[in-house]
Amino acid sequence: MAEAADIQGTGPSPARRWLRRTITIAVGAPLLAGLLQAPAATSPASAAEEATGSKTVDVSLDTLAPSAPVEGDTVTVTGTVTNRSKKTVTDATVDLRVGPRMTSRSEIEQVTGRTGYRRDSDPDPVEDAPTVAIPRLGAGLSADFSLSVPVSELGLDEAGVYQLGVSLTGQTSDQRYDRVLGIERTFVPYQPEAAEKKTQLTYLWPLISSAHVSAETATDDQQTPVFEDDALATELKPGGRLDQLVSLGKDLPVTWVLDPDLLASVDSMANGYRVKDGALHVPGKNQAVAERWLNELEKAVQGRKVVALPFADPDLASLAHRGKDVPGSLGHLQSATALARGTVETILHVQPSTDFAWPADGAVDPSIVAVATSAGADKVIARSDSVRDDLSYTPTAARPLGSGSTTAVVSDALLSTAFEGDMVRAEKSTLAVQEFLAQSLAITLEQPEKRRSIVVAPQRVPTVSQAQAMATALHGLSARRWSEPVDLLAAAAAKPDPDASTAVPGSSRYPKKLRDRELPVQAFRDMKTTRDELNDFKVVLTLPYRVVTPFGNAINREMSTSWRGQARSAAIYRSNVLDYLQTLTKGVQLVDKSDLTLSGRSATIPVTVQNQLLQDVHLVLRLTSANKNRLKLDGGDRLAELPVKINGGHSQSVKFPVSANVNGQVAMTAQLYTDDGTPYGQPMTFNVKVSEITATVMLVIAGGVLLLVLAGVRMYSQRKRLAARIAEAEEAEPDMEPEEARTEPETETRPTDAAGEEPEQPSDPTPDTGPESADPSGTGEKVDR
Repeated sequence: MAEAADIQGTGPSPARRWLRRTITIAVGAPLLAGLLQAPAATSPASAAEEATGSKTVDVSLDTLAPSAPVEGDTVTVTGTVTNRSKKTVTDATVDLRVGPRMTSRSEIEQVTGRTGYRRDSDPDPVEDAPTVAIPRLGAGLSADFSLSVPVSELGLDEAGVYQLGVSLTGQTSDQRYDRVLGIERTFVPYQPEAAEKKTQLTYLWPLISSAHVSAETATDDQQTPVFEDDALATELKPGGRLDQLVSLGKDLPVTWVLDPDLLASVDSMANGYRVKDGALHVPGKNQAVAERWLNELEKAVQGRKVVALPFADPDLASLAHRGKDVPGSLGHLQSATALARGTVETILHVQPSTDFAWPADGAVDPSIVAVATSAGADKVIARSDSVRDDLSYTPTAARPLGSGSTTAVVSDALLSTAFEGDMVRAEKSTLAVQEFLAQSLAITLEQPEKRRSIVVAPQRVPTVSQAQAMATALHGLSARRWSEPVDLLAAAAAKPDPDASTAVPGSSRYPKKLRDRELPVQAFRDMKTTRDELNDFKVVLTLPYRVVTPFGNAINREMSTSWRGQARSAAIYRSNVLDYLQTLTKGVQLVDKSDLTLSGRSATIPVTVQNQLLQDVHLVLRLTSANKNRLKLDGGDRLAELPVKINGGHSQSVKFPVSANVNGQVAMTAQLYTDDGTPYGQPMTFNVKVSEITATVMLVIAGGVLLLVLAGVRMYSQRKRLAARIAEAEEAEPDMEPEEARTEPETETRPTDAAGEEPEQPSDPTPDTGPESADPSGTGEKVDR
């Protein structure tokens, strides 16, 4: 209990501290004398021991409030000390150390990079400031501390950035003398009065996510979208990443940077959506979540500046380095840019700016700038570690780039990367916030007589903890003592610094780590394949927009910057899009046909086309004969073609008249074509066996006909003679009935076959074509769109 009381207290009185220090000096004097006798041999070891000893205890700073104190404030620092060694720490004290005023941004960077205690650069503890005593701290154990001190006791003489250190001084069980066992450093930005020339600071607030919507849609009239998964709902739910960005951003002076695809995806969710579940599509369950998020976002952006990136946030660097030589790739960027404005206006009811291009990490080279501006953007958001200024101060962000037709808005690299990494731990977040505030004040103090405009472009997809740290830092600037917020459009219009660099860095300076994460050339080839097949498919449709829109958006998503570092996931997404398109195109196809036999000089050959889509299609069907001398297609000798229109979910037989000349087998090929003559689908081949009626057969038939005619003539002659005899007999014996008259007349004889049955009369052969089928497809057929 006594230990706890010491930790929570304010520390020993000044008299007790003076007594303890005197005793320490007395005990350590013999040791110091021994060290001074052999400085050459022991100084390096002593330095190494000091470096090791100063990392014995880890000092964590969890909070520092206020983050930017002024006169009259009391600074409170809380945190934790943890014994990382295997030795017990005893007689320890946690105290504050305030260094002299820092004069440059580079000095702040140097302090940030230090870890262990350095006697030559770290200041002494603040005199008469409160301390926290920790009598005993076992190996691996931790203890919390809290220190509060009035600003007046920190020795802050004038406006500037000051180093603030929190250290633990004590002993270990194997070394019984006081030394610094652990230290952590941060910064106190001190600007008690408002600066005369405040820095204009622009902070971008990105709302960007990865691709979640597939190319598939339901078969209803609304074309309900099908999502790859329901992960987007997790980001939209209360406490989720996107929810936090909206909740935090609505109270901050930021410029919203939006991916229109994210808005379109959430809007689709709000109006009803489906989610892939294996081979099934199940109804989405987060419609209300999406609707709530959109409503909150619409309220947050009203009256604020909004920048819309091209639809799906295409990777400009990948396109410039890997895709621009693949035909048609730049067209995707143009269509994505054209789609951006309308999407934002329709969903959020605000007019966005579409003049800005934002390459990954703000890294540019000549090819990236050329591609970025090819779709209409005339402003490129770069970063100062790419467009470097060899100046002793930080210049205004905006400046002409290259030839001058493009404006570069160069964000500050240190401020833009301040909140990258893990911000979950309170210590990481606190240190990042204090360094951000310190750097921003240092910028103002570089040239206090000159107003400059600074832009901060943070990571594209900040985590929840990163967004919270960013918001904390911006709240720290809310007093506007050395900076004032402006939007990105105003920053781009600011008067450039004449000494700022306007040169576009060469391609050799583009970072290798960024180039390695770009989309490969094959990705753009895959997009071209999908685009080409889509162009061939849409011309046969009566409602092409039902296919062009979802697949066009999916191709845009294939170019997204969010695929960086996710090569496998990106390849799977592209493959799924193409596979589904090919499934649809195969829904219109020729039905396999068995071989045919033709008996006769003329007939019709039916070819059946099946349409498994839910909309009508129109094509041209061409039938080709491999031997026109044996089997000729009417109207074209060797080939004939007919237009065909098939209703959705139906099949249709198209009949081609043919004429045969010579017996034998003929190979036939049926092929569908679009109206512009492009082959559609795979050709179908079948054989036709021609059995023509020969001359010998015709002679036999003619002879048979002649015999029938002669038989008829003979019968006619016999009947005529018989009638004459009967007439003579009647004249000779008028009263006597002749015998012939009493007999029955002969019946008409008819030719019979061997079985005694009459043969069938010759007639035209029955055609071998079936009637046109207008019935719907069976229930077992797969019907897509």
